[in-house]
Amino acid sequence: MGNVAKGNKKKIVIVGAGPGGLAAAMLLAQRGFQVQVFEKQDVVGGRNAEVRLGDYRFDLGPTFLMMKFLLDELFAEGGRRSSDYLQFRKLDPMYALKFADKTMVVRSDPEEMKREIERHFPGEGDNLDRFLARESQRFEKLYPCLQKPYGSLASMMSPSLLATIPHIAPGRSLYDVLGDYFRSEELRLAFTFQSKYLGMSPWDCPGLFTMIPYTEHAHGVYHVMGGLNRITQALAEVALDEGAEIHTSAPVARVLVDGRRAKGVELASGEKIYCDDVILNADFGHAMATLFDPQSLGRYQPEKLRKRKFSCSTFMMYLGLDRTYDAEHHTIVFARDYRKNIEAIAQGHDSPDEMSVYIRNSCRTDPSGAPPGHSALYILVPVANNRSGIDWQEQKQEMRERVLRILRERTPFGDVTPHIQQEMIVTPEDWENRYSVFLGATFNMAHSWDQMLLLRPHNRFEMFENCYLVGGGTHPGSGLPTIFESARISANLICQRHEVAHPAARPLELACV
Repeated sequence: MGNVAKGNKKKIVIVGAGPGGLAAAMLLAQRGFQVQVFEKQDVVGGRNAEVRLGDYRFDLGPTFLMMKFLLDELFAEGGRRSSDYLQFRKLDPMYALKFADKTMVVRSDPEEMKREIERHFPGEGDNLDRFLARESQRFEKLYPCLQKPYGSLASMMSPSLLATIPHIAPGRSLYDVLGDYFRSEELRLAFTFQSKYLGMSPWDCPGLFTMIPYTEHAHGVYHVMGGLNRITQALAEVALDEGAEIHTSAPVARVLVDGRRAKGVELASGEKIYCDDVILNADFGHAMATLFDPQSLGRYQPEKLRKRKFSCSTFMMYLGLDRTYDAEHHTIVFARDYRKNIEAIAQGHDSPDEMSVYIRNSCRTDPSGAPPGHSALYILVPVANNRSGIDWQEQKQEMRERVLRILRERTPFGDVTPHIQQEMIVTPEDWENRYSVFLGATFNMAHSWDQMLLLRPHNRFEMFENCYLVGGGTHPGSGLPTIFESARISANLICQRHEVAHPAARPLELACV
């Protein structure tokens, strides 16, 4: 196998310039394909885009970078170094966790973390050693499964997947598994809140996802100077440098099909673009609802999709403030009755008396987000998705006041209201209507046992030939690291189809070097 012959380049169209679409564009352009990306918004990034409010800058979506080594590897595959495009800052402390009666600062260094645990939960500090030792084995077995597609029954019999069976904690939740290590309920929550990265409850999230808190403690949490949106900007820069075309303000109206074969796209302008392969980086549910004839989608018809399990949504506030704060870069405030809060969200209810709030105070680490002496606060509240029927036009201001009250009463930020210079709010309705997120479910399809691996929409989309998926709605799932892996998996599948050489994904022991 070799690169695509010059003058005989295979044409790839990518719908959506989110992190998965741009990672796929970079990889395929480097491997000799003719790549065109079409993005509905006027900027690249999708949910990883930049938000500008006057002189203040925010990330629209992701704010935690984990498994940085995976991003480094994507750049390295094309002979590039991520550090030539991005400035990384490893965070220590990683974040502060505020419970009803205490604040625990989560450290990256294991010995410092053990001392912090012991200070708040006497007798539990040494349990961190058991957690790290056992979960390193689980992560080592599960990591190869993130690098491979699962598109057939035969793929489910692969040696790497079979090797995970003793490690997947069948029938046990993330909260259950953490009980193997920590006695205190609050300490378990300190290692289970990460299930919100998947939009799930720790009491429902499969126990194998202990690999998320593990990788934070084992490999660190990073900030990208300028915001995590710089990652997608860097991917776009390399893709363009390799010859890809990226078209913004260019919404796709539908995927063109010939029977069961995708053959191109039609833009909202009416222009038709034909190609050899189509990659969908649009939100999966939204793509099914808008880009195909519903009758051709079988089990993925929009009405059938609505009956599947989807993640929660988020209520977002982006505040430009005329002062700085000494609070940590990341702060998570737990509802006083966290389980009640999470169960209300899962059941599609509002929980006015119990609410959890995440705040990023990025200017503590990165002053580029605001003018000197100012701050750009990013605030996220997990809420029910749009199945709830909540009227957010009616509830928006009340929710805003509740969030500001929590900041005033339970955080170092105090009363921020007099300091607000710029403000933007994004509700679940906005996620659906403005950002094309199906049901406003910001973390996509839930990662339940019946919606993973073969049971999740496949990287090589099973409904149409020559059609591939990247993003949180396909394997391996939501979150920046797994979205990057979905891009690599789909890019590799396209290369295999056209007999184009591509690097093999590096095993964990080499990737982490």
